[in-house]
Amino acid sequence: MTKAVPAPRAHAPQVSAARARRWGAFFYAEQVLRVMKGYGWTIILYGVGQPVAYLFAMGVGLATLVDANGAAAFGGVSYLTFIAPALLVSAAVMTAANEFTFPVMDGFKWRRVYYGPHASPLTPQQIAAGQIIAVTLRFLLQSALYFAVVALFGASPSGWGWVSILVATLAGLSFGLPLMAYAASIKEDKGQFAMAMRFIVMPLFLFSGTFFPLDTLPLAVRWIGWISPIWHGTELGRVCSYGYPEAPLLTVVHILFLLALTVAGWTLTKRQFITRMGS
Repeated sequence: MTKAVPAPRAHAPQVSAARARRWGAFFYAEQVLRVMKGYGWTIILYGVGQPVAYLFAMGVGLATLVDANGAAAFGGVSYLTFIAPALLVSAAVMTAANEFTFPVMDGFKWRRVYYGPHASPLTPQQIAAGQIIAVTLRFLLQSALYFAVVALFGASPSGWGWVSILVATLAGLSFGLPLMAYAASIKEDKGQFAMAMRFIVMPLFLFSGTFFPLDTLPLAVRWIGWISPIWHGTELGRVCSYGYPEAPLLTVVHILFLLALTVAGWTLTKRQFITRMGS
């Protein structure tokens, strides 16, 4: 004889509502992660494959010429060691430029995926926080995978090199959250994101001391690096990866700059989500 198994019972509505009010951000983060799982290989190839390709092309191919003719320009370390932290940070910022733009527009405009969860007890700020949590986990995963490749190449000689994973994540958030707030304010797609990629993301990537020291640039464009999360994150990553000589006060400035952008971006994002969906 087989014993009858009782049918599963759902939580009472008031219990489900109470759990949603308390853990709603994590519930929505789970939903976003499940969606990401559907294109997981694309995430790995884009988030890790692209910077690894740069690593081979610039850090292994070009490095043989640079190290033979101008190693002194990079503080006495190999060119591969010099650019590895920059590529790690740049990969997180590039990911932020994608994850905090089109999915936000999709949530409000194209498929309106935010409004279903909002019909439940989830608040707009919980939905926004859930998406941020999920993307942050993506930053951490892809940065950890990329750092593992960097370590295999011996391009992170310091024992504190692993901290660059956290630095890259913070840099991604510092750039992505203000962009998320902007994306949440857009009601009609008129190519704003393509413009942002061409005229904001790419100049920051090219003029943030990624492939050469920032002080080698003329002052006319050096200011781009000073306001770039990529440069601030890259400098922090270099300090962690190989003990880049830098004044402690400047290291503190890097951290405070990235934190300030992250907090400001979250504040503006929360305000925009509440405005679009109501409290």
